[in-house]
Amino acid sequence: MSSTTALNETPVAPWLVGGVWRRSGAERFGPVYNPSTGRPIARAPLCGPEQVNAAVEAAAAAQPAWGATPAVQRARVMFAYRELIAAHFDELAALVTREHGKTLAESQAEVQRGLEMVEFACSVPSLMKGETLADIARDVDAETVRHPVGVCVGITPFNFPNMVPLWMFPTAIACGNTFVLKPSEKVPLSAVRLGELLMEAGLPDGVFNIVHGDKAAVDALLTHEQVSAVSFVGSTPIARHVYETGTQHGKRVQAAGGAKNHLVIMPDANLELSVQALSGSAFGCAGQRCMAGSVAVAVGDMGDALVDALCAHADRLKAGPTDGGGDADMGPLINPDAVARIGRYLEMAPAQGATVALDGRAKAGGDGFVVGPSVVDRVGPGTPLATEEIFGPVLSVIRTDDLEEALAIGDGCAYGNGASIFTRDGYAARQFKHRFNAGMIGINVGVPAPMAWFPFTGWNRSFFGDLHLQGVESIHFHTRQKTTLTRWFKGAGDASADPVWRSRPGLQSR
Repeated sequence: MSSTTALNETPVAPWLVGGVWRRSGAERFGPVYNPSTGRPIARAPLCGPEQVNAAVEAAAAAQPAWGATPAVQRARVMFAYRELIAAHFDELAALVTREHGKTLAESQAEVQRGLEMVEFACSVPSLMKGETLADIARDVDAETVRHPVGVCVGITPFNFPNMVPLWMFPTAIACGNTFVLKPSEKVPLSAVRLGELLMEAGLPDGVFNIVHGDKAAVDALLTHEQVSAVSFVGSTPIARHVYETGTQHGKRVQAAGGAKNHLVIMPDANLELSVQALSGSAFGCAGQRCMAGSVAVAVGDMGDALVDALCAHADRLKAGPTDGGGDADMGPLINPDAVARIGRYLEMAPAQGATVALDGRAKAGGDGFVVGPSVVDRVGPGTPLATEEIFGPVLSVIRTDDLEEALAIGDGCAYGNGASIFTRDGYAARQFKHRFNAGMIGINVGVPAPMAWFPFTGWNRSFFGDLHLQGVESIHFHTRQKTTLTRWFKGAGDASADPVWRSRPGLQSR
């Protein structure tokens, strides 16, 4: 059977419009692989402007009634949704492993992080409360109230098919907005299952919609006149495109981009614990996450010992298929293109003056997209291995003389997502916390990703926008404020007859 025939015989992932699941209408399709086997398991319909318009119009039609629904009732839908996700926890985790390739433990952690965002959204009656001030002027009271912004859009990446959509739509919907989700065409199945459970939780038709697709669908969403807000997570070039296109068309946009995260290891660090944390950061989820440690900065005389220990530890990790059981410590990459990309970076290392201390390609094999962890030593600052987002299980090691030199490397990084330091020195940790050029900082923590109650605060080219994903900032992004000034008069007399009004003419001009 040819690969084309095999793909054509796979089921089509449905899209959701106005409470109805659809499978017809798209003219183009993309393969959805099981990375553990290398074989297609589904087809993602690449929706065009017609399908996108239907989804947005359904969301726009549903928004007035949903926005008028009391916040307490909207929160109850999120409480029901939370219980359904918990009840289907193992199913959702297995689905992530099947279409993405994470180990089951990594998939379970992803579902848990997404579940916490739903729990956060359950508290929306408290989080949407406004502010009041009595007598802001004589006999005048002021209040602010938060209102939904309208139709919101989420455009999500392949690397967290469950968690990242849950970063977006529970908060948006709980705030009274309606939503159109465009998941990655590489991993549409988790989004479909999340949508099915949301409908089961009692959400009215049209409040949540799904379209699949590529750039054509994205651009149709970014330019649609009925879309008010767009949330995006992905690479920096696309994040910039989403931000610029969306804002040019009058939308508020939050666009999280790529990263080049630094892990600084001081001479006084606990080597064993540091290596465990570095390995988990660089090679967890096969390095396919924007918070992955990509550059290890060895300070002082730490270099040789660190590289030796990293290589020994990483070489013991078992890379292999994850779907259907097994004991792999690290799963496959998402598709053949990712495998080829990792190979290109390892091949260019000698020309950049670096040494491949551990080559993960030696562990490749089978039909899946498996590549083992790699360590590249003596990487020069400013070279592609030090500056470009590789998005795979490759850890570059840069050597510096002192912390100041390590901080300078951070200052020269175009990204600014996360960074961590490993040390027992409180002063060094404090200097790093205050001065390193990144929005999320770890101290003896391999992956300094915040949980649901705190914002995901990328800097520089890692984020385009003002209000971040997660935390209270996500509530502010999905609402707009209205301020009301109120002045009450005695009786039904004319305001001009009121002596207080006459004595304060400035009030009339405000």
